Amino acid sequence: MSWTEAGFDVLGQHVLWTDLVGNVCALGTVWLAIKKTIWTWPVQLVGSVLLFVASFSAHITGNALKQALFGILAVYGWVKWSRGTRGGAELPIRSARVRERGALVAVMIAGTVAVALLFTFLNSRGWNISWAPWPDAYIFVGSAVATWAQGKALVDFWIIWVAVDLVGVPLAFSSGLVVSGLVYGLFFVMVMIGFRDWLRQSRGLRAVTA
Repeated sequence: MSWTEAGFDVLGQHVLWTDLVGNVCALGTVWLAIKKTIWTWPVQLVGSVLLFVASFSAHITGNALKQALFGILAVYGWVKWSRGTRGGAELPIRSARVRERGALVAVMIAGTVAVALLFTFLNSRGWNISWAPWPDAYIFVGSAVATWAQGKALVDFWIIWVAVDLVGVPLAFSSGLVVSGLVYGLFFVMVMIGFRDWLRQSRGLRAVTA
Protein backbone atom coordinates (compact mmCIF):
# COMPACT_ATOMS: atom_id res chain seq x y z
CA MET A 1 0.00 0.00 0.00
CA SER A 2 1.38 3.42 -0.96
CA TRP A 3 1.37 6.38 1.42
CA THR A 4 -1.48 7.94 -0.57
CA GLU A 5 -3.74 5.04 0.42
CA ALA A 6 -2.51 4.67 4.01
CA GLY A 7 -5.09 5.04 6.75
CA PHE A 8 -7.20 3.16 9.26
CA ASP A 9 -10.69 1.65 9.49
CA VAL A 10 -13.52 3.09 11.58
CA LEU A 11 -16.95 1.44 11.63
CA GLY A 12 -16.23 -0.31 8.36
CA GLN A 13 -14.99 2.85 6.63
CA HIS A 14 -11.39 3.31 5.51
CA VAL A 15 -10.13 6.74 6.59
CA LEU A 16 -7.19 8.09 4.61
CA TRP A 17 -4.46 9.88 6.55
CA THR A 18 -4.22 12.44 3.76
CA ASP A 19 -7.95 13.10 4.09
CA LEU A 20 -7.75 13.36 7.89
CA VAL A 21 -4.68 15.61 8.15
CA GLY A 22 -5.75 17.66 5.13
CA ASN A 23 -9.11 18.36 6.74
CA VAL A 24 -7.48 19.25 10.06
CA CYS A 25 -5.54 21.87 8.10
CA ALA A 26 -8.79 22.96 6.42
CA LEU A 27 -10.46 23.45 9.81
CA GLY A 28 -7.39 25.36 10.97
CA THR A 29 -7.67 27.54 7.88
CA VAL A 30 -11.22 28.55 8.78
CA TRP A 31 -10.34 29.24 12.42
CA LEU A 32 -7.34 31.35 11.38
CA ALA A 33 -9.51 33.22 8.87
CA ILE A 34 -11.96 34.09 11.66
CA LYS A 35 -8.99 35.53 13.56
CA LYS A 36 -7.90 37.37 10.39
CA THR A 37 -4.33 36.09 10.70
CA ILE A 38 -2.19 35.68 7.63
CA TRP A 39 -1.27 32.16 8.75
CA THR A 40 -4.58 31.03 7.29
CA TRP A 41 -2.95 30.98 3.84
CA PRO A 42 0.14 28.76 4.42
CA VAL A 43 -2.04 26.32 6.39
CA GLN A 44 -4.51 26.28 3.50
CA LEU A 45 -1.68 25.60 1.08
CA VAL A 46 -0.55 22.52 3.03
CA GLY A 47 -4.12 21.27 3.41
CA SER A 48 -4.77 21.72 -0.30
CA VAL A 49 -1.84 19.50 -1.22
CA LEU A 50 -2.98 16.71 1.11
CA LEU A 51 -6.64 16.90 0.06
CA PHE A 52 -5.60 16.93 -3.59
CA VAL A 53 -3.89 13.59 -3.01
CA ALA A 54 -6.90 12.20 -1.07
CA SER A 55 -9.41 13.32 -3.71
CA PHE A 56 -7.31 12.01 -6.58
CA SER A 57 -7.04 8.63 -4.84
CA ALA A 58 -10.85 8.58 -4.39
CA HIS A 59 -11.30 9.44 -8.10
CA ILE A 60 -13.10 12.71 -7.31
CA THR A 61 -11.42 14.67 -10.04
CA GLY A 62 -13.51 17.81 -9.58
CA ASN A 63 -12.57 18.02 -5.92
CA ALA A 64 -8.93 17.33 -6.74
CA LEU A 65 -8.94 20.19 -9.25
CA LYS A 66 -10.58 22.36 -6.61
CA GLN A 67 -7.71 21.65 -4.22
CA ALA A 68 -5.15 22.48 -6.91
CA LEU A 69 -6.92 25.79 -7.47
CA PHE A 70 -6.99 26.34 -3.70
CA GLY A 71 -3.22 26.05 -3.66
CA ILE A 72 -2.91 28.77 -6.28
CA LEU A 73 -5.46 31.00 -4.55
CA ALA A 74 -3.70 30.48 -1.22
CA VAL A 75 -0.62 32.11 -2.70
CA TYR A 76 -2.81 34.93 -4.08
CA GLY A 77 -4.49 35.49 -0.71
CA TRP A 78 -1.15 35.34 1.08
CA VAL A 79 0.19 38.14 -1.12
CA LYS A 80 -2.99 40.27 -0.83
CA TRP A 81 -3.20 40.00 2.96
CA SER A 82 0.53 40.68 3.29
CA ARG A 83 0.07 43.95 1.44
CA GLY A 84 -3.11 44.82 3.34
CA THR A 85 -1.48 44.34 6.74
CA ARG A 86 1.87 45.90 5.89
CA GLY A 87 3.35 47.87 8.75
CA GLY A 88 1.10 46.17 11.30
CA ALA A 89 -2.11 47.62 9.83
CA GLU A 90 -5.49 46.00 10.53
CA LEU A 91 -6.80 43.85 7.68
CA PRO A 92 -9.24 46.14 5.79
CA ILE A 93 -12.28 43.84 5.68
CA ARG A 94 -15.50 45.11 4.09
CA SER A 95 -18.79 43.98 2.58
CA ALA A 96 -18.92 43.64 -1.19
CA ARG A 97 -20.55 46.42 -3.16
CA VAL A 98 -23.74 45.71 -5.10
CA ARG A 99 -21.86 45.44 -8.38
CA GLU A 100 -19.28 43.11 -6.83
CA ARG A 101 -21.99 40.84 -5.44
CA GLY A 102 -23.66 40.68 -8.82
CA ALA A 103 -20.34 39.74 -10.39
CA LEU A 104 -19.72 37.00 -7.80
CA VAL A 105 -23.16 35.46 -8.42
CA ALA A 106 -22.77 35.72 -12.19
CA VAL A 107 -19.37 34.02 -12.09
CA MET A 108 -20.74 31.22 -9.90
CA ILE A 109 -23.66 30.54 -12.24
CA ALA A 110 -21.77 30.84 -15.52
CA GLY A 111 -18.73 29.04 -14.16
CA THR A 112 -20.78 26.13 -12.81
CA VAL A 113 -22.55 25.64 -16.14
CA ALA A 114 -19.30 25.86 -18.12
CA VAL A 115 -17.33 23.50 -15.86
CA ALA A 116 -20.22 21.00 -15.60
CA LEU A 117 -20.53 20.87 -19.38
CA LEU A 118 -16.76 20.40 -19.64
CA PHE A 119 -16.82 17.53 -17.13
CA THR A 120 -19.76 15.94 -18.96
CA PHE A 121 -17.97 16.24 -22.31
CA LEU A 122 -14.78 14.71 -20.93
CA ASN A 123 -16.79 11.87 -19.37
CA SER A 124 -18.37 11.14 -22.74
CA ARG A 125 -14.89 10.84 -24.22
CA GLY A 126 -13.92 8.19 -21.67
CA TRP A 127 -11.93 10.38 -19.29
CA ASN A 128 -14.25 9.61 -16.32
CA ILE A 129 -13.24 12.89 -14.76
CA SER A 130 -16.31 13.10 -12.52
CA TRP A 131 -19.21 10.80 -11.63
CA ALA A 132 -21.27 13.84 -10.57
CA PRO A 133 -20.39 16.68 -13.00
CA TRP A 134 -22.90 19.26 -11.80
CA PRO A 135 -22.28 19.13 -8.03
CA ASP A 136 -18.55 18.76 -8.69
CA ALA A 137 -18.62 21.84 -10.90
CA TYR A 138 -20.67 23.81 -8.37
CA ILE A 139 -18.26 23.00 -5.54
CA PHE A 140 -15.23 23.71 -7.75
CA VAL A 141 -16.45 27.11 -8.93
CA GLY A 142 -18.06 28.14 -5.64
CA SER A 143 -14.93 27.28 -3.68
CA ALA A 144 -12.79 29.25 -6.10
CA VAL A 145 -15.06 32.30 -5.89
CA ALA A 146 -15.19 32.11 -2.08
CA THR A 147 -11.42 31.85 -1.74
CA TRP A 148 -10.88 34.72 -4.19
CA ALA A 149 -13.32 36.88 -2.22
CA GLN A 150 -11.51 35.92 0.98
CA GLY A 151 -8.26 37.12 -0.56
CA LYS A 152 -10.02 40.45 -1.23
CA ALA A 153 -11.09 40.48 2.46
CA LEU A 154 -14.79 40.61 1.52
CA VAL A 155 -17.22 39.60 4.28
CA ASP A 156 -19.42 37.95 1.64
CA PHE A 157 -17.00 35.07 1.15
CA TRP A 158 -18.45 33.42 4.26
CA ILE A 159 -21.93 33.26 2.70
CA ILE A 160 -20.53 31.68 -0.45
CA TRP A 161 -18.95 28.97 1.72
CA VAL A 162 -22.35 28.22 3.26
CA ALA A 163 -23.77 27.65 -0.23
CA VAL A 164 -20.85 25.36 -1.09
CA ASP A 165 -21.18 23.34 2.12
CA LEU A 166 -24.83 22.55 1.41
CA VAL A 167 -23.70 20.49 -1.58
CA GLY A 168 -20.29 19.42 -0.31
CA VAL A 169 -21.58 17.46 2.72
CA PRO A 170 -23.73 14.88 0.87
CA LEU A 171 -21.24 14.58 -1.99
CA ALA A 172 -18.35 13.79 0.36
CA PHE A 173 -20.30 11.11 2.24
CA SER A 174 -21.54 9.47 -0.95
CA SER A 175 -17.95 9.39 -2.25
CA GLY A 176 -16.63 7.58 0.83
CA LEU A 177 -14.68 10.53 2.23
CA VAL A 178 -16.18 10.28 5.70
CA VAL A 179 -13.80 12.75 7.32
CA SER A 180 -14.47 15.33 4.63
CA GLY A 181 -18.21 14.93 5.14
CA LEU A 182 -17.95 15.47 8.89
CA VAL A 183 -15.60 18.40 8.42
CA TYR A 184 -18.00 20.04 5.96
CA GLY A 185 -20.61 19.93 8.74
CA LEU A 186 -18.19 21.60 11.16
CA PHE A 187 -17.36 24.12 8.46
CA PHE A 188 -20.98 25.22 8.39
CA VAL A 189 -20.94 26.12 12.08
CA MET A 190 -17.54 27.83 11.91
CA VAL A 191 -18.51 29.74 8.77
CA MET A 192 -21.58 31.18 10.49
CA ILE A 193 -19.38 32.29 13.41
CA GLY A 194 -16.87 33.81 11.01
CA PHE A 195 -19.57 35.65 9.09
CA ARG A 196 -21.00 37.12 12.31
CA ASP A 197 -17.60 38.31 13.53
CA TRP A 198 -16.43 39.71 10.19
CA LEU A 199 -19.74 41.50 9.60
CA ARG A 200 -19.60 43.08 13.05
CA GLN A 201 -16.00 44.21 12.55
CA SER A 202 -16.61 45.56 9.04
CA ARG A 203 -19.50 47.66 10.33
CA GLY A 204 -17.28 48.97 13.10
CA LEU A 205 -14.57 49.93 10.62
CA ARG A 206 -17.12 51.59 8.35
CA ALA A 207 -18.48 53.61 11.28
CA VAL A 208 -14.99 54.75 12.26
CA THR A 209 -14.22 55.74 8.66
CA ALA A 210 -17.49 57.67 8.38
